[in-house]
Amino acid sequence: MDRAKAAKIKTLLKPGELPGHADWENADPVAFCSDWCGCNPDPQRETEVRLLWSGAYLFVRFRCRFREIYVYEGGNGRRDRLWQRDVAELFIRRDADEVRHYREFEISPNGDWLDLDINNGEKSVLFCDLRSRVAVHPGTQIWTAELALPWNCLTPAFDPRETWRLNLFRIEGPEPNRFYSAWQPTFTPRPNFHVPERFGELLLAP
Repeated sequence: MDRAKAAKIKTLLKPGELPGHADWENADPVAFCSDWCGCNPDPQRETEVRLLWSGAYLFVRFRCRFREIYVYEGGNGRRDRLWQRDVAELFIRRDADEVRHYREFEISPNGDWLDLDINNGEKSVLFCDLRSRVAVHPGTQIWTAELALPWNCLTPAFDPRETWRLNLFRIEGPEPNRFYSAWQPTFTPRPNFHVPERFGELLLAP
């Protein structure tokens, strides 16, 4: 499947509030557990993603099964080079935009995050006013992360009728057994998520 759908949120959220369980249950999940080439599936590292939208935000929820946790000390702040530890990632652009210009968002099991603008391989920090909530659930080998991404970080003029292009990724563990997984495989010789030609579609349900 190369298409994901974001459900329109029905709850009127208070300022700073994130969606609740009932809201997320209204969103159809997409899931993946194979590597960046679509091979070597590992169900114990499955990633399930649900998406919601409102007029102000795109909401993203990662539910990540894990074998181990590998993070920086600290947490709950913007951190450069976050991809060198465990992360869940979302790459996104409007379908109408230039293929190699997109946004990248990363979140780790301890709450660190990173927001980047990628333009023809050049990275710059977005300084996006995003919100997040992260939890590692004891006894389950699962961590979850929720993000609220303001549309004004993604597009100068939000139009819910537009189609978006999207890919979703996970990285877990230290080398040499680091696991790189992808929703839409990139099929590169070495792990590389920056292949926008492989992005799937994201539709905003009315």
